Amino acid sequence: MSKANESVKVDKELDMLNVTRGVWLVKVPKYMANKWEKAPENTEVGKLKIARQKGKQPSVSLTLSDAVINIDPSEKIPRHHRLDASVITKQTLGVFSHSDPAVALQPEAERFEGRIVKRLECRPYDDNCYMKMKLDSIRKASQPRRQTKSLEKIVNNFKPISNHKHNIEYVERKKTEGKKSRDDKAAVQDMLFNAFEKHQYYNIRDLVRITRQPITYLKEILKEICDYNMKNPHKNMWELKKEYRHYKEATGSDSD
Repeated sequence: MSKANESVKVDKELDMLNVTRGVWLVKVPKYMANKWEKAPENTEVGKLKIARQKGKQPSVSLTLSDAVINIDPSEKIPRHHRLDASVITKQTLGVFSHSDPAVALQPEAERFEGRIVKRLECRPYDDNCYMKMKLDSIRKASQPRRQTKSLEKIVNNFKPISNHKHNIEYVERKKTEGKKSRDDKAAVQDMLFNAFEKHQYYNIRDLVRITRQPITYLKEILKEICDYNMKNPHKNMWELKKEYRHYKEATGSDSD
């Protein structure tokens, strides 16, 4: 008897050795985070300094290293920052880590790194470097993303490879019509009358083929002696006007 595949939930052990350790949650500016992401591995990104004074809260400052400052020298950022701290009292927050077995070459494991006891926000000092950086960011934000530029020479973005089919057909049709010479109007009318003696209705293509006249010239003559049907069942077809029709009406056989 076969058994259907079922998803099995595996309980993993959680390392709680650091349950009594307190950790800080630090929020850093975006420009600093971008620099840190670009820094090579095992690089010292900065130094943290905690100054304790009797009767006062400790002051915390962060100084970025030269390795971070020199990443992309065209983008200058402040080196010195202060960390404003606030105590977390109404929330219970923790930090967890997850090991990748492919990197650590050990079984997958989860660890509780500590409980967050302070939240700190990293802020730069209002020095000349910071003011210049903010001014540059405001200028970049105010610049329109799309700008109009005058071109000194023509830029050909589209180069046709081959002629389109409808253009070829149009040229061929014009060549064919150009070879047709206009016959005498009376002669064309005779050809039309002879054609309408055989059939009551014709479309323009058949009349061009029969008379071998340019279509514009033929339409001028047709408007004088024919009516153009706009309704079914003979829509878009030509027939002689009433004064030119000579159709025989069907009659019954004479009785003795």
